[in-house]
Amino acid sequence: MQFQEKEIQKFTNLELLARQAVEGFITGLHKSPYHGFSVEFAEHRLYNKGESTRHIDWKLYARSDKMFVKRYEEETNLRCRIILDVSPSMFFPVDAKRTVQDNSKLSFSVFSAAALINLLKRQRDAVGLSFADEQVVLHTEAKSTTQHQMRMYAELGKQLDRKVPEQGSKSNLVKTLHEIAERIHRRSLVVIFSDMIDNADNTVEEVFAALQHLKHNKHEVILFHVLDKKTEVDFQFENKPYRFVDMETGEEVKMNPREYQKELAQQLSQRLHDLKVKCGHYKIDIIEVDIEKPFDDILLPFLIKRQKLN
Repeated sequence: MQFQEKEIQKFTNLELLARQAVEGFITGLHKSPYHGFSVEFAEHRLYNKGESTRHIDWKLYARSDKMFVKRYEEETNLRCRIILDVSPSMFFPVDAKRTVQDNSKLSFSVFSAAALINLLKRQRDAVGLSFADEQVVLHTEAKSTTQHQMRMYAELGKQLDRKVPEQGSKSNLVKTLHEIAERIHRRSLVVIFSDMIDNADNTVEEVFAALQHLKHNKHEVILFHVLDKKTEVDFQFENKPYRFVDMETGEEVKMNPREYQKELAQQLSQRLHDLKVKCGHYKIDIIEVDIEKPFDDILLPFLIKRQKLN
């Protein structure tokens, strides 16, 4: 597969950030009760001349003057499907140039997905990537090869180069999640990054039904509910009038958010409560993610879920 120079550069940067995030996370993990999550030492065997010296136990060699190789027992490999919501609402917050900002819900999700891909590759797990908008715009096979990893980084990198779509395009989570569920044929861990905003005139019950469909064929599902807590939950705005524009429909509302802060907070709290209850009913793990928080909020819940599947 050929990559353009710009894509290679984007891939390199994204890979570096993902690797740094995962290595920093693992370093902290090894100081915690979750030590030893990848491979466990099983036994020694005699070193065979000509093979790699990577796993030679040099301390044992110093004591015995014989070369022994450490053998490890790998965890059971799994298949993972990462679903990324790339609809217009995920571009929030946005600037006047309508480009993807480093602090947007989309960029946070892209970097989080890249970190998970890096972690999965280290675990020798197969991973596939899907993008959901008005329709499924990307759906790769689940593989564990380095070439496939490069392709996924390149596809994620393209999302960071996008312009905010013109207003009038509506996300359709219901349609896309149903379609992706139909295309996952083998039991997998399904990971979703989404703000769960659907503007295609689907009811709340239809959105929940789409999530339930992902449990088909005994898939395990973890939903990372991506929000900008400062503005979307706490409504921390200055005490002055604002013009709020729906990034998908273009609908505008002029108001002073301080005057409606309590009412809006109550409505959102009820929506989040309903989402948690439904996910609990369907046995879907839901993690509320603030885009201002570190990657550990993504990696640790994912790792815990992965361990339960082994």
